[in-house]
Amino acid sequence: MNDNNGLLLGKGLAKSYILPEMTNRHGLIAGATGTGKTVSLQVIAEAFSDIGVPVFLADVKGDLTGLSVPGKPHPKITERLNTIGIENFEFTAYPTVFWDLYGQQGHPVRTTISEMGPLLLSRLLNLTEVQTGVMHMVFKIADDRGFLLLDLKDLRAMLKYIGENAKEYTLTYGNISTRSIGAIQRSLLALESQGGDQFFGEPALDIHDLMGFDSQHRGNINILASQKLFNAPALYSTFLLWLLSELFESLPEVGDSDKPRMIFFFDEAHLLFDDAPKALLDKIEQVAKLIRSKGVGVFFVTQNPLDIPNDVLNQLGNRIQHALRAYSPREQRAVKVAADTFRQNPEIDILAAITNLGVGEALVSCLDHKGRPSMVDQVLMCPPHSQIGPAPADHVAAIIAASHFGRIYDTPLDRVSAYERLVRVFEQEQLAEEAEQRRKEQEKEAKLRKKATTKTKSTRRSDSAMERAMKSAATSVGRQVGNELIRGLFGMLNRR
Repeated sequence: MNDNNGLLLGKGLAKSYILPEMTNRHGLIAGATGTGKTVSLQVIAEAFSDIGVPVFLADVKGDLTGLSVPGKPHPKITERLNTIGIENFEFTAYPTVFWDLYGQQGHPVRTTISEMGPLLLSRLLNLTEVQTGVMHMVFKIADDRGFLLLDLKDLRAMLKYIGENAKEYTLTYGNISTRSIGAIQRSLLALESQGGDQFFGEPALDIHDLMGFDSQHRGNINILASQKLFNAPALYSTFLLWLLSELFESLPEVGDSDKPRMIFFFDEAHLLFDDAPKALLDKIEQVAKLIRSKGVGVFFVTQNPLDIPNDVLNQLGNRIQHALRAYSPREQRAVKVAADTFRQNPEIDILAAITNLGVGEALVSCLDHKGRPSMVDQVLMCPPHSQIGPAPADHVAAIIAASHFGRIYDTPLDRVSAYERLVRVFEQEQLAEEAEQRRKEQEKEAKLRKKATTKTKSTRRSDSAMERAMKSAATSVGRQVGNELIRGLFGMLNRR
């Protein structure tokens, strides 16, 4: 549903379009649960794929696998097409690639500890400021020593090594608290229990593999299975932020172009900002500002615009606002915030409209050719060409089995890295300790033997003196007894 005016979103007072050349100014899709956010995301993803722009999105509810299956006629869809004025509408499937951090519903997605970096890793492990400082030291020491940090066992071995040799590194790198080392180790165990150990390792994801096309040069739609991942919100949000950071660092500058290089949908975006430290918020803001120069457009998808910090919200030029509830004071404030962010339209009462929008309706304001936001319009959104709702599991499995990415990513690698090298260090240290222990034992035994020998000689000298005394005494006694016997014998002879 694209024409020379742009990518058709739907129709309100007039047809509403989003301009491809302005989508690297990012966007917002907001609205309460059940108001049509997911279908709007699906429609936009299809439109970009049609013009040859790869898409990455997280499938939190499992509904977006339907992008791989053609939609089916339905009276409500026919009615909507007629209302909007869409002709020659065809149901079709889109080129999809399925990914999964756990390797169960898609090709495994991995990165290395080094590529994740200490800041994002500290966010993932929910470390304190002091523990984050220690984590930075660990990375620095590993880098200086040439130890590769690829997976969690590498990091655990590095922590153990530094903890046992903390005094050696204190003067060069600063104080390294063994208590902080222990806390980080405990956090790593918690991450493992969430399946995080499957995320770290090799082969690591090549960002360029997300930017493929099919034979018709439609952009691939990369779908990250996130139903299970969503239950580990820190891992979910940190992974998506890492992916954005990798795109920013890996892609060259492109400047202004007629369409983006890639579109990235960040569903449940509030998880990215919940309890995020300032350093991380600064990084998010920096990535959001600068990644558009790399030709990447980011759409934040969330229930409430208040979930997005103002510094980030102000950068989202294209906005699709579905219905909001206004029961609580916070929800009422969110309605006002959403209304204030739109360019006013004298024919629409925005505050009233936000709370009364029907399913599939949205307030839409997109940037024009000069980068100015259009006046807000109340739009009936287009239906998708693909299936609304999940695809059959066997259909998804067949797509995964046929994908050439299986040969690249499905089998893990475990090359020599910090763990293997440190194991040798620990073994050498153990051998040295055992040798030193044997030396000490031998010295101890030698001392005992020497002491025993000295005692024996002393005993022998004492024994010899006593023997001489006893022999002398025996000789004296014997001589005296002999004389007495002789005198007695001669006395008897004389009397005869």
